[in-house]
Amino acid sequence: MAVAEQVLADLPPACIVPVEYAVAVDRYLSAAHLSTASRRVYKISLTTWCWSLVGQKPPPGRSRRGAAPPVVPLALLDDADAGSRLAAAVADRAAVTDARTVNRELSALRSAVGWWQDQDWISRDPTAGLQHVRLGRADPPPLSDEQLAALWRSGARLREHALWHLLYDSGATVTAVLALDSGDLDLDGNRVKQPAGSGRPIAWSQETSDLLGWLLAGRRHGPVFLTGRRAPARIAARDICPLTGRARMSYRRAAEIFTAHTSALDPAGRGWTLHQLRSARARHLRQGACDRT
Repeated sequence: MAVAEQVLADLPPACIVPVEYAVAVDRYLSAAHLSTASRRVYKISLTTWCWSLVGQKPPPGRSRRGAAPPVVPLALLDDADAGSRLAAAVADRAAVTDARTVNRELSALRSAVGWWQDQDWISRDPTAGLQHVRLGRADPPPLSDEQLAALWRSGARLREHALWHLLYDSGATVTAVLALDSGDLDLDGNRVKQPAGSGRPIAWSQETSDLLGWLLAGRRHGPVFLTGRRAPARIAARDICPLTGRARMSYRRAAEIFTAHTSALDPAGRGWTLHQLRSARARHLRQGACDRT
């Protein structure tokens, strides 16, 4: 190895200014005091901004994680219009995901930008004028009858149709539905088994019971809704199917799948949210009450 190359190899990473945004992200994460899980989440969040910096929209849902981001020069963060590009990106993200997720992704970018400024890799802060998305902002409208019909006709997997029908029929929260285990279900009674006096149970239609029965295919233990991969070692035993070794589906994953799938049904291409699906049921109940009065 030449002397110059040996000297360069011996320099600490901070002495070499990265040219690419992706390299700067890796350098920031290697210096940050984060757990392995947090570092993974930060990288997904920071990589998402790559598309926005070159005027593109990131792929929807889970496809964003596996997609190759565009090559972005770190110097783009010093451009005068970098802030306006990011502001548009925040608005676009807020239209398809919840406010907490957008704010977390923006906070991750702010932290990285501050560290890059401390290293003198960039001179401007394009996030300086950006505002966090206000929690409790106006919710998007419930899905219409036409949108619901398109959703039920769509070619989603059995798991997704079972989950979406259960959410719509029951009006239960996504968290409560994803927490269900196979042994909790009374498919003959179209509801969740509950002790006497425990309040109104989660209930659904016969069509949804049929979907759940096909999904479980006789499985009587473990979470109802599972991921497509084997669970990592850190997952608690109660959240793992003892037959398949797959993990309980998370809220984030369920939301991403719904928005990604419905982006093809949405004329705007943004996709819909699970909250809009649950809200559609509430709208129908209100309409039914009005029709009876």
